[in-house]
Amino acid sequence: MTKEFALDLKVARQNSGLTQQDCAHLLGVSDATLAKIEAGKRTPSIYEICTLSLIYGRSFESLFAGIFLDVRAHLSERITSLPTSTGTACLRINRQSTLNRLARRLTEELPGYAGG
Repeated sequence: MTKEFALDLKVARQNSGLTQQDCAHLLGVSDATLAKIEAGKRTPSIYEICTLSLIYGRSFESLFAGIFLDVRAHLSERITSLPTSTGTACLRINRQSTLNRLARRLTEELPGYAGG
């Protein structure tokens, strides 16, 4: 988990007016666990991520825009070095269509994130 992501969570909580105790209670975790998440020392589970998204009223993509940028950069590098497919013609066509759609998504701007 990146430090930016942890800081974004803390800022989102502070902007919401909720205390760590409030948010920890809503998440069903201890105050210490939430403190670890906000310090970047513990990665939240998918369930906790969805809960935080609802609590803060932010889309998953906007809440985790920094991580999405890292993932997009990683995928952009990896897609160029993908091995050649040796499957049937039908599978190769489907594979290429999927890779083309992925390449387009990697160049699109992230929703809720300027400059992405």
